[in-house]
Amino acid sequence: MLFTTTDSLPGYQIQAVLGVVTGNVVQSKHVGRDIMAGLKGIVGGELKGYTEMMSEARDTAIQRLVADASKLGADAVVGIRFTTSAILAGSCELLAYGTAVKLQRA
Repeated sequence: MLFTTTDSLPGYQIQAVLGVVTGNVVQSKHVGRDIMAGLKGIVGGELKGYTEMMSEARDTAIQRLVADASKLGADAVVGIRFTTSAILAGSCELLAYGTAVKLQRA
């Protein structure tokens, strides 16, 4: 399945809009990562453990978005966007959403 942040795909025309699809994941911090982040906060710099955690969460959210689109019989998802929000102390939700479409070659 094709998926993109753009509203169209070169070489294709959107034949039908099937609806909004989503994929989300709530990720919590690992105690070890939390301790290291606290230490890193003292000296500054990238929190690589958290960067990796959010990258994994994004990949999971995309997989779930594609699965949601597949249930509708979509050929692609266009206009994908991401948003994050804090759920509880130490956890975060990453939501991916977009529009499931049927395509036709141009």
